[in-house]
Amino acid sequence: MAEFKLSRAGYDVCCTNNGLEAWEEICRQKPDLLVTDCQMPRLDGIGLCKKIREHEATRDLPVFMLTAKGYELSQQELREQLGILAIIYKPFSPRELLHQVDQVCKAGATAQQLVSSERYML
Repeated sequence: MAEFKLSRAGYDVCCTNNGLEAWEEICRQKPDLLVTDCQMPRLDGIGLCKKIREHEATRDLPVFMLTAKGYELSQQELREQLGILAIIYKPFSPRELLHQVDQVCKAGATAQQLVSSERYML
């Protein structure tokens, strides 16, 4: 659903099946924004974000995290320790996700840096 909504809005979206594949794809073609799920096979979203922040080439990658674990996760800790820009709780509105992606893109920058092209990874 998220892929469909973002693609229809003109974003170049690359999807993967699990966190490890996402990491490999991020290393291949650093996207401008990552939308990840908290719960994924092989490498969960928190583990993926830790890997991203540990590597110089990906350290500044803006991240949105989708989660059904709203009450189990501390928004403040995720933002401070992992640099997550937005935590989006499931069920979520694809329209709201698109709105947040648009806001980041139109702002031209995030807490770190956002490259101007529009390639995103889900």
